[in-house]
Amino acid sequence: MADTTTTAQEALLQNVLATFQNTPNARMKEVVEATIRHMHALIDEVKLTQDEWMAGIQFLTAIGKFTSDQRHEMILLSDVIGVSSLVEMLNYKGMSGATENTVLGPFYIPGSKQRANGDSIIETEDPGDRVRLSGRVLSQDGAPIQGATLDIWETASNGFYPVQDPSQDPMNLRAILTTDANGYYEFLTIRPVPYPVPVDGPVGDMMRATARHPMRAAHIHFIVRADGFYPVQTHIFDSQSEYLDSDAVFGVRDSLIVDFKQGDSGEYHGEFDFKLTPVD
Repeated sequence: MADTTTTAQEALLQNVLATFQNTPNARMKEVVEATIRHMHALIDEVKLTQDEWMAGIQFLTAIGKFTSDQRHEMILLSDVIGVSSLVEMLNYKGMSGATENTVLGPFYIPGSKQRANGDSIIETEDPGDRVRLSGRVLSQDGAPIQGATLDIWETASNGFYPVQDPSQDPMNLRAILTTDANGYYEFLTIRPVPYPVPVDGPVGDMMRATARHPMRAAHIHFIVRADGFYPVQTHIFDSQSEYLDSDAVFGVRDSLIVDFKQGDSGEYHGEFDFKLTPVD
């Protein structure tokens, strides 16, 4: 004898899907229908109660209300559940051997200051260790790329980005560099530190409720672009950092880990070459 509950649930799903049959955009139709199928399957699998469904609605509503021009809580949610990393993995156009991509994060702000190679990007007094980072931007065949741009941002040693911390200059630890004829770049910055993702909003409530730590491994953000090549958004990670194996947003890639070596002056130095894939 057929399970009447299952039959009714399947009939409901088919009735819902039928209302989207005339969606003119084929890709939208594909994504919406798949989302509905998976949501129905999820609710059936966990036997979601009315109270739990309402709690979910309230959670997503709170995320929307918490989001501002300076803080995108939905991106943070996407980051801490690994969705941002998955989307980046699926969509990155770099070929094997190109620099791996990773998450953008919720604190990217366009419009950083153009700086010369070798410049310091430190605008606000900071007690952190200094690190001079250098390297080249290359094609996958090893040829240097002149005129590539590196959009760079990181936290101060207090663990905050300038957009989070009014005591910092808005351009602190931000820069756009352009590579020279040898594809070379260089800048002085603060050695990155581990820091917590923001936990003062709904995503923080979720992380506490699920007993997760909020810490990110120490890193510096980059978006590297060059004419004729696919761009890459990525990080480099300090090899001595905690949380390399448990980064809160699943952003660490082994190929992006860098050793910072201390020189006689006390300044650290790191080297990293970015490799880009030519556009087809």
